[in-house]
Amino acid sequence: MTGSAEREGQAPYSLAPLLSDAVTDAIRAARGFAGGVYLRSRTPGLLRLAVLAGLPGPLFRPWSRMHVDRPFPVADAHRLGVEVLLADPTETMRRYPQLAAGLPFQFGSLYVPVVGDSNPYGVLTVLRPPASDATEVLPDRDRMTAVAAELGAALARLDKAGSSVLWDSDPLGTRPPVDGPSTRCVGGFTWDPADGGLIADDSLWALLGIPQEDFAGTPEAFADALAHDEPRLLLAALRETAAGRPPPHPLPVRTGGGGLRLLELWTAGGGDTPPFRVSGALVDPGPGPAADGAADQLPEGVFAIDRIGLITYANPRAAALLGRPRAELLGRLLWDVVPWMDQPAYEDHLRSALLSPDPVHFRARSPLGSGTETTPGHLTGTWLSFSVYPGPRGVTCKITPLGRVSEASGSTPFDVEAAQAVGTDTEEPDSGVPGTAPQYRPIVLAIALTEAVTARQVSEVVMRELLPAFGSRRLAIYLLQDRRLYLAWETGFPQGFLAPFDGVGLDAKLPGVETLTSGRALFFESMQQLAAAYPGVALDATVGARAFLPLIASGRPVGSCILGFDRPRGFSTEERTVLTALAGLIAQSLERARRYDNEAALARGLQEALLPHRLSAHPLVQTAGRYLPGTVGMDVGGDWYDVVEAGDGLALVIGDVQGHGVQAAATMGQLRSAVRAFALGDHSPDEVMSGTNRLLIDLDPGQFASCCYVRVDPLTGEAQAARAGHPQPLLRHPDGRTEVLDLPGGVVLGVDPHAEYPVTDLTLEPEAVLALYTDGLVERPGTDIDEGVEVLRSTLAAAGPPLHRAAGGPSLSRAADLLTAEARQAGERPDDIALLLTTRRPPRGGEDTLRTRSGPRSAPGFGGAEVSGPRPGGTAGPG
Repeated sequence: MTGSAEREGQAPYSLAPLLSDAVTDAIRAARGFAGGVYLRSRTPGLLRLAVLAGLPGPLFRPWSRMHVDRPFPVADAHRLGVEVLLADPTETMRRYPQLAAGLPFQFGSLYVPVVGDSNPYGVLTVLRPPASDATEVLPDRDRMTAVAAELGAALARLDKAGSSVLWDSDPLGTRPPVDGPSTRCVGGFTWDPADGGLIADDSLWALLGIPQEDFAGTPEAFADALAHDEPRLLLAALRETAAGRPPPHPLPVRTGGGGLRLLELWTAGGGDTPPFRVSGALVDPGPGPAADGAADQLPEGVFAIDRIGLITYANPRAAALLGRPRAELLGRLLWDVVPWMDQPAYEDHLRSALLSPDPVHFRARSPLGSGTETTPGHLTGTWLSFSVYPGPRGVTCKITPLGRVSEASGSTPFDVEAAQAVGTDTEEPDSGVPGTAPQYRPIVLAIALTEAVTARQVSEVVMRELLPAFGSRRLAIYLLQDRRLYLAWETGFPQGFLAPFDGVGLDAKLPGVETLTSGRALFFESMQQLAAAYPGVALDATVGARAFLPLIASGRPVGSCILGFDRPRGFSTEERTVLTALAGLIAQSLERARRYDNEAALARGLQEALLPHRLSAHPLVQTAGRYLPGTVGMDVGGDWYDVVEAGDGLALVIGDVQGHGVQAAATMGQLRSAVRAFALGDHSPDEVMSGTNRLLIDLDPGQFASCCYVRVDPLTGEAQAARAGHPQPLLRHPDGRTEVLDLPGGVVLGVDPHAEYPVTDLTLEPEAVLALYTDGLVERPGTDIDEGVEVLRSTLAAAGPPLHRAAGGPSLSRAADLLTAEARQAGERPDDIALLLTTRRPPRGGEDTLRTRSGPRSAPGFGGAEVSGPRPGGTAGPG
C-alpha cells in the first residue's frame, strides 16, 4: 500500500505514521535524499520538526525548532503560505544567508506549506542534489505540492475527529526511501493484536536461524526468538507500535545465535482506533561475509553509519580507535557510543558528508587515548584523522591515528569523566587538512545581528544563536550607564539570583565587572575555579562552567556578557578566540541598538507632538481617527490624519510619508502644517494638493508622500475629493452596501512639480461612512494589496450603521476599533497605520444621497455615473 493510499483512510491516533509516510512520499516526489515535516506546537509561533528522514536527528538539533518570524525558508513557507524553492547553494545564500551560513554545503531544498481546510498545519521540506537551473526542479515541486495537499487533508480529518495535530516532542527519525533492492538480507512479519496472529516470511526464519515449524506462533515466542537477551523490551515496543507510537529508530536485537540484527516497526492499519496491526522488517546490517572479512584485515579503522546515524559496520581497528568493543558499536547511534564525537566542530563535518557528494576530511581528538592517566586528572589522548566518503545509503569513515598527545597542563583536574566527554584545550597538530567548521557559527551570529535593531532583539539573537552553538544554558547581558552595570537581559539563571548585581559600580570585585574594566575575557572551567578566584561571591550552582566576556565597541565600554554551562568544561584556544570576537560583534550591535533607541525616542516624541490631539468638529459631522505605529525596525513612520476647518466646511486629510524614523516624522509635520494652511485658506482640493506638492519639492527632503484630501459641506453633504497616489477610500452606504471608490488621482507628492490632481464631486448622505486609510492597514506580506482592501471593505460592511452613542447601538469609534482590531493584535506590523472615519448625522427635514454629481474637474474622461453601485476599481457587497 502506498503512503498516499494510506493517508486517504488514515484514522485518528495515527499522527506519527501519517507524517512518516508523507515525508517518504515527498522525498520520492522531489527526488531528494532527505526530508522532514514541521508542525505547529503548543507554543504560539513555534514550529517543531516532527519527522526527519535520511539524516541523524542529533546533527540537526539547531534546526528542530523554528519560530515563524525567523528569516528561514520553513518560517516563510508557513507564515506566508508560499512554496520556497532553493535550487542550489547560491540561491540559498542570496535569499536565506543565515541558513546558508549554518549549512554551507552543496545541496538544494524545497519547502511546501501543509494546509487543510484553509488551516496551516506545518511545512513539508525535502533536501535534494543541487540543480543548475531552477526550472529542472519545478516538476518535482509540483509533485511534492500534491503530497503536501494530501497530508493537509489528512491532518484536517484528524483535527475534526478531535485528535491533536500539534507536535511538542523531539523529531522521529526514519530511513529515507531507497530505490532498488537492498543489498542486505531482509525478513518481514505482521502481527495482528486483535487475534494474536503473527505471520512471517521465509527470509525472517532464515535470519533467525530457526525452522518455521518450531515457532509457537505467539508474540511472546517471537520476542524470545528475536531478542533472546531482552524479550520484554521487544514486547513493549510491539505494544507501543500497536498503540500508534512506533519507535523512532530501528531497534538493535541479538538472536539466539548471538548475531546482531536491526528491527524496524510501523503500523499497518487494521481499524479506526488502536490497536493497529504491526508490521516489521528484520535487517542484517552486515555488508556480507566476504566484505566483512576483507575490511577486518585493513590496518586503518573503517566503520560505516547509515543516513540516520546508526553504525552498521566497524572493523576491529575502528573499534579500538573509537574506544568501544565492536559488539557495542553495531546498531547504535554514533553519538551514543562515541560521546566525544558530539561536538559542534565534528558535527559540521558529518553534516557536510550527509548533505554533499564530496568526501570530507577532518581531525578529532579522542580523549580516551590508551585509557591511562599520566597524572591524576590528566588524560592521554590520540589525534585521529577522519576521511568520510558519502554514499546513497550512508557514509563510510576511515580513521588513522596522527599520534598521541597529552592534555594541556593548564587544565584543572576537576572531573576526569567530564573531561573525557567534552575534550580540553589542546593545540591541534598540523596535518595539512583545513578545518573551517568552527567559523560557521560566528558567521551565522554576525548575519543575525545585522537584522537586530533594539537591545532586546540583540539579546534574543544571542540567546537563539550563541547559546546552542557552545552548549550554554545561561545568559546575562549587562549594559553600562553612568559607571554602573544594569541587567538588560537574562535567561536560565535562578529567579532573582541576579537582582543583587543589578546596578553594581565599576569598583566592585566581581568577574562581570572586571572583565569590562580589564578588557579581558574570563573563563572558569568549573565553579570551584570561580569560587577560588572570587572568594565569597554568590554562586547560582555548584557544578558548571562560566565565561565572562567584555562588551567593547570601537574602544568604548558597552557592558558585559555572562555565559553559563551546566557541566564543567574546558575552553580551547579557538573557542576563547571565537567567543572574544563574538563579544565584539555583540557590543557593536548593542551600541547600534542604543543609538537606535535614542533616535526612536526622539522620533516618537516628534510624532506625538505633530499628530492632532483633537480634531475639528461640527454638530452634523462625526469623525474617529486611529494611529498604530509599526513594530518592525524603526517603529515611527510618517502616516498622519487630520480634520481641519475649511471655510464653512471640513477638510478630511490622510497622508503617508515614505520611510520611517526622525526624517519621516519631520517631513510629516511639515506636510501636515502645509495642508492645514491651505485648508484654512479654503483652497480647492486640487490647489491644496498642488501647493503641498510644490512645497515638498522645494524642501527637497529626499522623500515622497501620498495623500487624500476630501472637503465636506456638513449641511448639504456635498464633497470634493483629490488624491495623490493614495489608496482608494471606502464608502459604506446607509443600507449596508460597501464599496471601494474609484477616484482618479495624480502622482505622489514630491515627484513632479507640474503634476495635476483632478477633483471628484460627491454628495455624502447621512449615516453613510467614509473611510480614509493608509496602506499599512491593507498590505500583508505575500498577498496582493487588493485582497487586503477587500477584507477591509467586508469588515466595514459588517460594522453596522454608525448610530449616535447615546442610542446604545454601534458607534463610529467602535467601527474604527473593529477595522484596526486585527492590526492591533498582530505580533508584527511592518508599517504604521492611520485611519480616519467620517459620517454625517441626519439633518432636520430630509435626507440626501451620495452621488457623483458631475465629472471630476481637470479630468474630462471621467464619467458621471453614481458611485453607490459597483465601479471598475472596486466591488460592492451587502452589509
